[in-house]
Amino acid sequence: MKQLFFSLFVLLILVSCNNSKEIEKEEIVEIPDTSAVQKIVSKEEIVEEEIEFKNDFDILLPRSYRNWEGKNPANSITKSWIELYEKNGKYYLGKADFKLESGYDECIGDSTKIIESKNKTMLFMDWKDLKLGEIKSLKIGKNKIWPKEKMSFTFNTIEYFLRAEGEILSSFKVHNDNEKEEIFHNVKDYKLYISTKDIPEKLLLKEESFNDTFVELLFAGDIDNDGKLDFIFGANRNYEEERVILFLSSKAEKENVVKKVSEIAIQFDC
Repeated sequence: MKQLFFSLFVLLILVSCNNSKEIEKEEIVEIPDTSAVQKIVSKEEIVEEEIEFKNDFDILLPRSYRNWEGKNPANSITKSWIELYEKNGKYYLGKADFKLESGYDECIGDSTKIIESKNKTMLFMDWKDLKLGEIKSLKIGKNKIWPKEKMSFTFNTIEYFLRAEGEILSSFKVHNDNEKEEIFHNVKDYKLYISTKDIPEKLLLKEESFNDTFVELLFAGDIDNDGKLDFIFGANRNYEEERVILFLSSKAEKENVVKKVSEIAIQFDC
């Protein structure tokens, strides 16, 4: 009798062990390797950012400047800077002749610094290698190049071409600074190209959109004294910004007419 109970006990233990093994087998779940999927997703999420432009040298305008992160751009100018100014219809390079004044911006409720020039200054430049004196320049009859328009200049026997692309969304009449009526266009996806007879067309500047503003050619002349044209453009992206870009020919690499060397953008919104 004892032997019978012992046999039944052993049998129950064996059955229990087998069931536990089967349960263990049923609970095993294979987890797929998602590392490859994760790698693919991470690659898709990578977005290439445009390289941030850095000035070859700083430029400033004769105007007021707000403080930013405890600093004011106007404090960087010294008497060793060079200014491009206009006098009696001609342009000159000279030592910066200015004074700094304190001001107050009611819009943001903060103090400002004002660069007051003693001349009719277009631009201050922190580039001391420029030759001082009168420089050759062109008279600009038309300062806006709208999409599908072209403009050409001849300077020292070199012919320059500017060509614009973009989409005109709407058009309306406005009065310019000289109180003359002109047609103004609302433009998006603007691109401006430059070339000469010897150098192929290259993209000079582009803007996706404007807010009651547009690109203007402010100056064309030989700032760096290399016998070729340099350009200054106004490229305000909205009506609460003053943005100026300087292009020089002496800094351009081969197969390029000019190079963008400096830019300044000043916000005066509230």
